[in-house]
Formats: sequence, structure tokens, C-alpha cells
Amino acid sequence: MRGPFSPFYFFFFAGLLLWIIFSINFEIIALTFEKLGLDASSALSLVVTSFLGSAINLPLANIKAETSAAVRPPTYRGLLRLPEIPFTGRTKIVVNVGGGLVPVAFSIYLLAHNDIALPQLGLATACVAAVAYGFSRPIPGFGIGMPILTAPLAAALVALLLGGEHRAPVAYIAGTIGVLIGADLLRIPDIRRLGTPIASIGGAGTFDGIFMTGLVAVLLT
Repeated sequence: MRGPFSPFYFFFFAGLLLWIIFSINFEIIALTFEKLGLDASSALSLVVTSFLGSAINLPLANIKAETSAAVRPPTYRGLLRLPEIPFTGRTKIVVNVGGGLVPVAFSIYLLAHNDIALPQLGLATACVAAVAYGFSRPIPGFGIGMPILTAPLAAALVALLLGGEHRAPVAYIAGTIGVLIGADLLRIPDIRRLGTPIASIGGAGTFDGIFMTGLVAVLLT
């Protein structure tokens, strides 16, 4: 769960996206998507869809927050600047299309196109969710933070142990849904104490932990 996505990070990640687009033809990236049953064009479409969806946030809820912990949202001066969002004692929870909905939709696609045993998948997802919750921490002025490789390593490990021949899609699904549950949904009570006007699930878009965890986990399996 993240705060508003800054213009600086948008252009920084746009550069990284271009790197991914060109790198998608290289063996290591192609292998990652190949494990998930995607060819290069389908993989590229997935990444581009996620990137374009990064600009869209859909409102989910509006919760009461603790004003004593209120922090001012960051502003960015110069040619690009985000308008300052006033804190009114409530936090708007939104979901980012590129960083939240796209990986969830792709997880559903993988589940529908692979004969994955649901008990093993449920256990794998629960394990990743527990790790994500245990290692994530509320950060004032930012949202919920977590060491970047923690969830991918956990997802890869449980996929190797429980995924069998479907370890790649299990790694992706358990990684993305596990992070969504453990580091976002279960941390909503902590968001109340941050006093931030807006918190976004998958707010870093294509490069949010939800989206990237699944891909890195697949690469590690």
C-alpha cells in the first residue's frame, strides 16, 4: 500500500519500463514469462497494460484515521508538482489498476488455465501472506514498506515445496495475492494511525511489490 505516486518516480519507472520492453527479448526475461505460458508479445502486452493502468486509481473505501499522527503529504517543486492533499481526519483507500488489479486478474487467468491443486495453492498463499505481514512495517508519510526480496523469496520457496509441476504459476499467484493480503489488506488498521489522506493498494503501479513479487518469484523457481 503506497501513498500518491510522485512524478519523479513516474518518469524514473517509465525509463525502467523501456528497459524491460527491450529486455523482454533476452533469455532471462523471456524464460520468466515462458514459465507462465506467455510468449513475448503476450508478456509485453501484460507489462504495457500494467504501466498504462498505473495512472488509474479506483476508490475502495474512506476510513476514519487518527489525526494525532497526521503527516503532510510530500509535494514536488519545479516543473512537476503534485497538489497538496489536505488531511481531514479520514484516509481514502484506493486500488491502483496497474499495480493492484492487473496482477490479480493475471493470477485468476493463471488459475483458470492451470490444473493447480487449491489446497496447496491456499497454503502457499497463506505462507506468503504471513511473511509479508510479519516483515512489513507502517512508514509515516509513505505507507507500508517491506524488504524488496522478502516476499519473492518466500513465494519461490513455497512454490518449490508445494507447487509441483505448476510451481511457476503457484509462485506468481501466491506471491501477488500473498503480498496483497499480508502487506496491504491486513495492514489497513495501521494505515489509520499514519494520518495520511490517501493510501493506494499497488500505488507504485507496474513496479509495485504486488506486481513485481510474482515475476521475481517465478524467476527464482
